[in-house]
Amino acid sequence: MNLKILTLLAAVLLVAACEQKPADQGAQTGTGQQGQQMTGSPNDIMKQRAGDTIYFAFDRSDITAEARATLQRQAQVLQQNPSWTVTIQGHCDERGTVEYNLGLGERRANATRQALIALGVAANRIQIISYGKERPAVVGHNEQAWAQNRRAVTVVN
Repeated sequence: MNLKILTLLAAVLLVAACEQKPADQGAQTGTGQQGQQMTGSPNDIMKQRAGDTIYFAFDRSDITAEARATLQRQAQVLQQNPSWTVTIQGHCDERGTVEYNLGLGERRANATRQALIALGVAANRIQIISYGKERPAVVGHNEQAWAQNRRAVTVVN
């Protein structure tokens, strides 16, 4: 009887040990807004803690109040992780020529970069690239889709 109990206990301990994650699987960790531990890649942490995307009005590259709040959170995350560098991707909706949208995407990315610099992030940590209308987040031919494609995305390198 005792041997059965000991065998059962050993089996339970073995299963429990197999279910535990290794202490370090190469993932980055950070602390969330309420102090909870966050794990994942730097991009996951940026997205969880600050959001990685801001949106623009049609044919505009100015930063809205809502976007500024997101950029303030991004600046905090970047200041807490001084080794991180980022690339700001500028995007547009499908309307307009390829050339025009590449320019507009660049203006959006640059406006985002300038806002982060104004919030204390070193300029040499921020690159920009414009994808124009070539990488839509949402495929569609209506205002709802277009609004989600007029964006700048902060990607941790």
